[in-house]
Amino acid sequence: MKVRLNGWYTRLTLVALGLGLVAGGIMRNEVAAVFTKASRICLECIGIG
Repeated sequence: MKVRLNGWYTRLTLVALGLGLVAGGIMRNEVAAVFTKASRICLECIGIG
């Protein structure tokens, strides 16, 4: 059996997996940690932090 990476089934599976991981991160209250790290990285990149 050949796996088609451009088929609708693969796209649907990847979207469902991505949504599941996002939902899992939200349920674990990781949103604040992600925003904190993102803002720290951005401030370090432009030389403020």
